[in-house]
Amino acid sequence: MMSKITLLVSIILLVGYSQVSNAGTPDQWSQRTIYQLLTDRFSQTVNSSTPCPDLSTYCGGTFDGIAAHLDYIQGMGFDAIWISPVIENYPGGYHGYWQTNFYAINDNFGSSSDLLNLIKACHTRGIWVMLDVVANHIGPVNYDYSTIVPFNNTEHYHNCTGCPSQCTIEDFDDYAQVEHCRLAGLPDLDQDNQYVRQTLLDWIQDIVEQYSFDGIRIDTVPEVKMDFWQEYNQYAGVYAVGEVYNGNNSYVGEYTEVMDGVLSYPMFFTLRNVFAQQQSMYQIQSTFQQYQQYMKNLTLMGTFIDNHDQVRFLNEQPDILLYKNAITYTLMAQGIPIIYYGTEQGFDGSSDPNNREPLWTTQFNQNAELYQYIKLINQFRASNPQYQTYDQVQRYADNSFYAFSRGQVFVALTNGGSNQAQIMRNITYHPYTDGTTLCNLFYPTEDCIKVTDNSFEVYLDYGESKIYYPIN
Repeated sequence: MMSKITLLVSIILLVGYSQVSNAGTPDQWSQRTIYQLLTDRFSQTVNSSTPCPDLSTYCGGTFDGIAAHLDYIQGMGFDAIWISPVIENYPGGYHGYWQTNFYAINDNFGSSSDLLNLIKACHTRGIWVMLDVVANHIGPVNYDYSTIVPFNNTEHYHNCTGCPSQCTIEDFDDYAQVEHCRLAGLPDLDQDNQYVRQTLLDWIQDIVEQYSFDGIRIDTVPEVKMDFWQEYNQYAGVYAVGEVYNGNNSYVGEYTEVMDGVLSYPMFFTLRNVFAQQQSMYQIQSTFQQYQQYMKNLTLMGTFIDNHDQVRFLNEQPDILLYKNAITYTLMAQGIPIIYYGTEQGFDGSSDPNNREPLWTTQFNQNAELYQYIKLINQFRASNPQYQTYDQVQRYADNSFYAFSRGQVFVALTNGGSNQAQIMRNITYHPYTDGTTLCNLFYPTEDCIKVTDNSFEVYLDYGESKIYYPIN
């Protein structure tokens, strides 16, 4: 029997919205650079510069609004976007995580045909589309499930006998509690119920196929048993990256065994320590060594420095030079880079919902300093695709300096910030032969160095980062 979502979309396809999914493999996704946006906060259908009066509810962003500003995204060098969950939500669920009807599109964002048009416009430009999905919970309906489609029965949820605080997770180190109790009070779906399990698996297969999504980001992964995610990833048929919100490398690494990749939360916390708090850069060395031990495939990890659940970097640390170092690492390190919308405009919002500002107030300024900075690095990545096939090799580490290479590209970073006048390091462990000339991506005609006697000196002025590449 055809599911409701299949029937709905099939009707739309019959009236002329046929398209073919790019559906890249995980390895192909490892060559992409992702721009994460909140559909409600990126752009309204009609251009506006009016601030949102209440960030805790809908502000008016739409699928059509995204489609109208793909030049802005592509101009920054991104070839993939991650959009919010698209299905119908509980009132006020502008973020998409309070789902109520799995078979209806959230009409605050637009119609099914609007979503199809957005994906078609992205694919025409070679931009892949990643859908954010939730299979752990529904919206905050307490214990009345009668309005939830299709999970409208008590038996579809964990009853959590013996869980504390009316079934709310309190101990995130307790696997049984995390997998069976409620996250933030949200009703917890029971994937051991065969109807729930199979319906969720069929749903992800249907929505990916019918809308031609190229990848999925999975919310709240530890809150569901691992074996379910292996099936879910297979049914999706596209690259899946999961949210495992934890800083423990071995804990996060377990989930890389059951899905293509996970968000790089341990490195996120490390990068915030190193650059926002200016702690020792040896922490990058330590975390990366643990990654090599615990993570199944480093190239499929989703690397980030900001997202919708975290206080923005610039709220924690206003020094833009430190932010640039963090961005440089995110874009150049091994893994799939994910840049959160507003980074390019220097957004500095505090905790949710203040870190979910409307982008349209910036008038999509492509001359912004960080927009141009990200654009330059992304262009370099795109013009040197072979670079992304190389492993990351640490070349130098101390408290205030860190360097690594990938192939013939050398990246130098510091946590000194704009008050640091100059530091110099002599590099003797590197991949170059004597006589090789290396030039800095940011100042290619002014900052070039030559490898002599198997060494070269790297100077970082006033907290800058550098990306060196050979010109001979």
